[in-house]
Amino acid sequence: MSVFNWTRDPYYDARIKDASGIPHTLGWNLGPEDLSHIPDHWLIYPEPDKSLHMLLGMIYVFFFVASMIGNGLVLWIFTTAKSLRTASNMFVVNLAFCDFMMMLKAPIFLYNSFHFGFATGHTGCQVFAGMGTLSGIGAGMTNAAIAYDRYSTITKPFDGKITRTKAMLIVLLIWFYTVPWVVMPILEIWGRYVPEGFLTACSFDYLTRTFDNRLFIGAIFTFSYVIPMLMIIYFYSQIVSKVFSHEKALREQAKKMNVESLRANQQHNSESAELRIAKAAITVCFLFVVSWTPYAVLALIGAFGDQSLLTPAVSMIPALNCKLVACIDPYIYAISHPKFR
Repeated sequence: MSVFNWTRDPYYDARIKDASGIPHTLGWNLGPEDLSHIPDHWLIYPEPDKSLHMLLGMIYVFFFVASMIGNGLVLWIFTTAKSLRTASNMFVVNLAFCDFMMMLKAPIFLYNSFHFGFATGHTGCQVFAGMGTLSGIGAGMTNAAIAYDRYSTITKPFDGKITRTKAMLIVLLIWFYTVPWVVMPILEIWGRYVPEGFLTACSFDYLTRTFDNRLFIGAIFTFSYVIPMLMIIYFYSQIVSKVFSHEKALREQAKKMNVESLRANQQHNSESAELRIAKAAITVCFLFVVSWTPYAVLALIGAFGDQSLLTPAVSMIPALNCKLVACIDPYIYAISHPKFR
């Protein structure tokens, strides 16, 4: 298999061969009980070189360590330091928990990678995909909640701050919103979880082209990607608009009073802290959009587009993007949050 041309059609004369000279495709060594859970699309591709499995495994080891340390520190510090137990930081803790859970499932992937295939079977696949869905949708909605919190605090500085009770209700609402999308595919009420790519990772089935499955893909794309993204864009656009109009009003008033600035140093420093936190939140939300857009496009291509574009190696790349952002989030907050530092 060519490393540099992952999008080409599978050529059967280039398949991996064992000592007997028999060419192998993905899933060649699995029994009927495992093959029944794997979309036929993946089974026509050559078995990847073992070096690719090892490479992905090593990348996941790095992601796992970085996420456990970063998100673990955020969870520990934000929950133990009294000065950080604010309503706004409840969303930060929830995001860190989602990112922590995202990589907590990495041992399943590592076991599969180091055994070069679908080693943990259907049960491991359900656990891996369920945790991924829970953490992914939870992180998306938490990012939307962070955007709403920043919007309320900055645009309504006197009466817009969220209370701890309201923040807790929003966090509970996020989980009530997320859990059904995890449970339905596990119970196969609507959609299902299947292996993808090198058969070492699992996700919802975006390849089966039945009406019900396509409807599920469209629904989960809307509720887990489009809705939080639109919320994030709306709230931050309102923040930018408010800040620009406020700055313009201050400049005009200062000009009328023939002074250089109307800001007091203390007020300036306070607002700068708020804006720094907002910038950090915008960065995290931007990373969410960048990381999940490739996976959303992948799912849409699988359900409605040209499936020949989705080779095993190509399908593994969007998954890496999702794991990368789970490692970056805590360090952005640690670096940018004044009280955290």
